Amino acid sequence: MSIIKVKSKPTPATLLFKYFDKSQSWREIEDPLEPLIELIRLIRPLKIKDLKRVDLQEIISFFNANDTCREQFSIYLKEIVKDKKFNKILSDAAILQDVDFIFEVKKRIFAKFLPYQPQKDTLEYILNQVFYLANDTIWINKIPSNQLEELYRILKFKTIYDNVAPNSMLSEVLVAMDLITQRISGRALETDVIKMVPEFDDYESPFTAFEKELFLIQDRIRNSNNHYIKPDDLSYAQLLVLHKQCEDFVEKAFHNSSKYGISLRVNQNLLKIRQQLVRLKSLFPLLIVEKTSDKRNNGITLVLHLIKYNCYKSNVRKFISESTQLISYEITQHTAKTGEQYITESRQEYFKMFRTALGGGFIVGILCIVKVLLSKVDTSFFGHAFLYSMNYALGFITIYLLGFTLATKQPAMTASALIKALEEGVIKKGKDAEKYKAFAILFARVFRSQFVAFVGNVIMAFPVSLLGIWGIDYLFQYNIAASKWEGLLIDLSPIHSLAIFHAAIAGVFLFLSGIISGSIANRDKHNQVYFRITEHPLLKKSFGKDRTVKFAELYSKRWAGIISNFWFGIFMGSTASVGLFLGLNLDIRHITFGSGNLALALYGANYAVSDSMLFWGIFGIGVIGLVNFIVSFSLSLGLAFRSRAISLFELRFVTVSIWNHFKSRPMSFFFPTEKKNKSVVVENYLHVEDEK
Repeated sequence: MSIIKVKSKPTPATLLFKYFDKSQSWREIEDPLEPLIELIRLIRPLKIKDLKRVDLQEIISFFNANDTCREQFSIYLKEIVKDKKFNKILSDAAILQDVDFIFEVKKRIFAKFLPYQPQKDTLEYILNQVFYLANDTIWINKIPSNQLEELYRILKFKTIYDNVAPNSMLSEVLVAMDLITQRISGRALETDVIKMVPEFDDYESPFTAFEKELFLIQDRIRNSNNHYIKPDDLSYAQLLVLHKQCEDFVEKAFHNSSKYGISLRVNQNLLKIRQQLVRLKSLFPLLIVEKTSDKRNNGITLVLHLIKYNCYKSNVRKFISESTQLISYEITQHTAKTGEQYITESRQEYFKMFRTALGGGFIVGILCIVKVLLSKVDTSFFGHAFLYSMNYALGFITIYLLGFTLATKQPAMTASALIKALEEGVIKKGKDAEKYKAFAILFARVFRSQFVAFVGNVIMAFPVSLLGIWGIDYLFQYNIAASKWEGLLIDLSPIHSLAIFHAAIAGVFLFLSGIISGSIANRDKHNQVYFRITEHPLLKKSFGKDRTVKFAELYSKRWAGIISNFWFGIFMGSTASVGLFLGLNLDIRHITFGSGNLALALYGANYAVSDSMLFWGIFGIGVIGLVNFIVSFSLSLGLAFRSRAISLFELRFVTVSIWNHFKSRPMSFFFPTEKKNKSVVVENYLHVEDEK
């Protein structure tokens, strides 16, 4: 009978005894980092999410009971970190390195899979090998501070203030602070950055003054016997004041983006300056020593900072979130202002929306006929994509310029207006019940505005398409939908085709068109296009100043919408052809075009359509419209929430409030029932002036 020996799992104590007994076996290892890597692997918890603390008492007790292992481990740690440079971790890690957004994203994603490895004479190399998981800093922060202090004491580490020789810990900190400060000063003096803060034009740059003050403090620290300063030091107080002025400069620049617009490049520059100022602020306490214990605590803090910054240096999610928040705010700020005109309140506004929707339906009815004719052109997939795209784009631009309404085009705009209302409620009201109730009332207005737009589009697109195909047949004796009616009808059915999926694709394009509109408006504002047109010398000479100003106003008012509708047409017209080219079942379904296509299908079949197919076609139009609205509105609402740093958790309360309002006043979601003078609360939200 054989005995199976179960190999016991090693513990930190057995590992320490293995490498750090009297034999000093750690010196014979080919890879000197192996003991430390193995030790951290044993300490690292498997599950961190619900972990409250990481206990190192076993290791502390082992060292207290084994002086030899403790001494050898202390020597080992001091040798592997001796003269190791780490100023780049403090100055670079987890800070935006390139103002090119796409390049920075690609670099960080690549580093996730194949991390950059620095030279072996740097502390960054050691941290990369030992703390290589992004969540290492999380469990390290759950180690009790008293245990870290005890380890610091029993391992007899020196303080960071013992000397300021090159490569010493304090010297590396000072070098990093100096690097960051010089980079900030240079970047803050760039033309595009200064342009964002004209309020500082007549004053000395706070960044230059900050750099000078920090240099004087560093010089005192290097040349003094103590190598630190006291918290009541006047120069340090002045340094904090200048640092606050630098922060105010950046915040003012971000704030002024609502006046001057902002480009992604300027946004990245300001973001980098802000990150560097935050990094400096976290390093300031390392220069201050008030009592003896501060020397030990500052050394521990420095180590924790180094691990944290190194772990987060390739964080992609946080980078994208920080980089896009302000840009998305400016985009949604524009769409919020534009979206207010799509929210009806009074019956007069409600029926005006209905009339403009009839106009939109009229144009769409014509587009449906033109598309069927274009489908008969003998050309390639991409030839059809071009023809369909131009048909849609010119049609949408015509609808926009004539002041007509296309159903589902508004949700991308109205979502931002709703969030603006909620944001004002968060800031000014403070009473959650009142805030959410007002939001629900406003949402009811949005919904009924969309509903009447749906109705107007659908009831006009159907007869226009029917009349158009009849006219062509009457004049040319040619039924253009005779061979296509079955496909047109099946495409509307949610059970016989992927109509719901294709309607969702259209919803995404509706959302993207809103983003394009906002981004164009923001770009033109930042580039001062309006001012440049009004002051263009050749335009003023050729057309006169008054006409030039009118042209500039027309451009400012219409250009973003024209480009948005043009690209919406490109998206809508090319999707099916791209899907055919890729072998994917991609297409778009829009409620208004669905109505027109139903008319074409009925005439093409000579009205010989089964009751079930007719039912699913009509039912499918409603489903398509609902999906169009839900997808575009949800995406826009999510972007608006994030751009204003409002937690998505608030959606829970918003949804409950909307449901309660629907139960109490369901008709208000389809028809204006409240009187205008009784909705002052909502008026305050909807028409509030933008303070920025």
